[in-house]
Amino acid sequence: MRHHRHVAGVDLVDETFIVASPEVLAGIITDSAYHRRWWPDLDLTVFMDRGLLGQRWSITGGLVGSLEIWLEPFADGCIVHHYLRAEPSNDGRTPGPLPDTPAGWRKAAKLRAARATAWKTSVWELKAQLEQGRAAGNPPA
Repeated sequence: MRHHRHVAGVDLVDETFIVASPEVLAGIITDSAYHRRWWPDLDLTVFMDRGLLGQRWSITGGLVGSLEIWLEPFADGCIVHHYLRAEPSNDGRTPGPLPDTPAGWRKAAKLRAARATAWKTSVWELKAQLEQGRAAGNPPA
């Protein structure tokens, strides 16, 4: 009998610089209305509130695992670090690891790409909203 290891379904790291204060960004990332927009198929439960440095959540729903946004003050804004480590789930509660096979790898790659694109779209929308057309190197409007 052949045993298969599993492939991490989604293990994403993203960094985006936004010209906004930690106070403004922390208020946004703790707002459940944003959570529903950014991750409509996920249920987030805070397991570490880091105040102006961000939050960490346990997630269930379409994925089961953990999600974190860490805010790193930098220059006139913050680097928004986004970490998502999770497995797909069929029942919304139990991880369903993908097999370590070519089909599993393809499915994992497709899942990671979709999640990465969705997050980048969301964070760039937030950046545009907060920076209001500010040109790089210029102060906020």
